[in-house]
Amino acid sequence: MTALSLPDARALVAAAMTSCGHSAEAAETIADHLVDCELRGLSFGGLARALSIAERIRTTEAPPRPIRIVAETPVSATVDGGDQVGYLVGTHALRLAMAKARAQGIAVVGAHNTWYTGMFSYYLEKAAAAGLAGMIAGSGPAVVAPHGGTEARFGTNPIAFGFPATPTPVIWDIGTSAVMYGEVRLKARLGEKLAPGQAYDAAGAPTLDPAAALGGAFGVWGAHKGSGLALVVQLLGMMTGAAADPPGVSDCGFFVVLVDPGVLTDPDDYRRRVAAFAESVRATRPVEDGHAVRMPFDRSASRRDETLRRGAIDVPEAVVAALRKEAAGG
Repeated sequence: MTALSLPDARALVAAAMTSCGHSAEAAETIADHLVDCELRGLSFGGLARALSIAERIRTTEAPPRPIRIVAETPVSATVDGGDQVGYLVGTHALRLAMAKARAQGIAVVGAHNTWYTGMFSYYLEKAAAAGLAGMIAGSGPAVVAPHGGTEARFGTNPIAFGFPATPTPVIWDIGTSAVMYGEVRLKARLGEKLAPGQAYDAAGAPTLDPAAALGGAFGVWGAHKGSGLALVVQLLGMMTGAAADPPGVSDCGFFVVLVDPGVLTDPDDYRRRVAAFAESVRATRPVEDGHAVRMPFDRSASRRDETLRRGAIDVPEAVVAALRKEAAGG
């Protein structure tokens, strides 16, 4: 592992993203998202993701097009991402949804023709800080088998909910696959194995080989219940205009709904009541010999606070070396 200071980590990602064609502003947007993943201990969505972005850009013949709104009402919009990376498209969609929710009380924004939209809690934290509650769901290429099957039909299909609260928001953010795409790609890059029961090869046999899993299918999270949720997320993504099964890493759907609690109740009182309820959940009597009950976002936020105090992150040496090569022009 290589210890990188947070400024050095951010600068390295930004340099790599600029080298593969992004503007300085776009590179900073991507770097902020990836470093936040590292702060929370989600390394598969962190600096290693910058390598996947650069590889995707190098292997795509047609250049990306500008992000544009293709349909709009006072409370909704459909965004064509122009095959831009999702960190940029997701940020655009979120800002649009936040503006509409502030003005109208509710907003729904769908984006398609994008890829790698990242950690949905990243977006929902920004919405919650503005006093908005919301949901984000994202579909993608078929890499996950439905419960009882071994052939890919779903994307990894994350879904997240966020609620404003004083002093910290309540956020629940999950993927509906047994293992996330970025985690499989990182293990393949580092020569590591998957855990048993996470994936199948192309013939439908269980596999620990991430390369074989990428050519086969990942398992679904939560058995038949998770499989049903994955199906719903795929359909929500398709509502944005995204394909049911796009080729390669492309045309992910990004579906955002934001609500101003003030259209239904006193917003300040709501934030206080959400916080009080969260505390009551944390105060639940634990099972014998169990740990204290946590709210879904507690571990991630705590890890980020600890890493910020440390001021540095640990990144695999192979990832740092590859990023430095990208930053130098590949």
